[in-house]
Amino acid sequence: MTPEHLHPRRKDRSKDEEWIRAFLRRGGVGVLATVHDGRPFPIPLNYAYDEDRAALYLHTALQGASRGNLPGPVALCVYEMGRMLPADEALEFGVEYKSVVVFGEGSIVEDPEEAGAALVQIMEKYAPHLKAGQDYRPVDPDEIRRTAVLRVDIEGWSGKEKAERPDFPGAYRFEDVRE
Repeated sequence: MTPEHLHPRRKDRSKDEEWIRAFLRRGGVGVLATVHDGRPFPIPLNYAYDEDRAALYLHTALQGASRGNLPGPVALCVYEMGRMLPADEALEFGVEYKSVVVFGEGSIVEDPEEAGAALVQIMEKYAPHLKAGQDYRPVDPDEIRRTAVLRVDIEGWSGKEKAERPDFPGAYRFEDVRE
């Protein structure tokens, strides 16, 4: 699905498509990179993965660079940082991680029905314990007109993981040593 030059250099950490799909279903925040005046423009956004459509949906403001840079080529990175892995030499320090990079064509969803369905997918992902019409008002057409929904049609992806090793001496969580 992805051109060879976009696959991870470390083949031993490369993940298959089922792992990538599962990671995209549960991932937290995605960093969407668009192109603005010939330069990369990354922005963190919530997203939902629509497996049937092979697309990602993201929610953003009506105005702004992320919306203004579309349609066009995009990449989205979703990652999880694990423990820091100390070593005797700074160059040998490492980190456990999981990540997926998606490559595709980004566009603004113009169809109100598709935009509404995408917003429902995003709500169901980030608030699965809350129900529309019970815990919050369902999305209405006026709200759809006041926001922007972006779609990334997936053209390729790459996933990799440096798996946790429970026996790694001195491993620690970054957030545990911050002041």
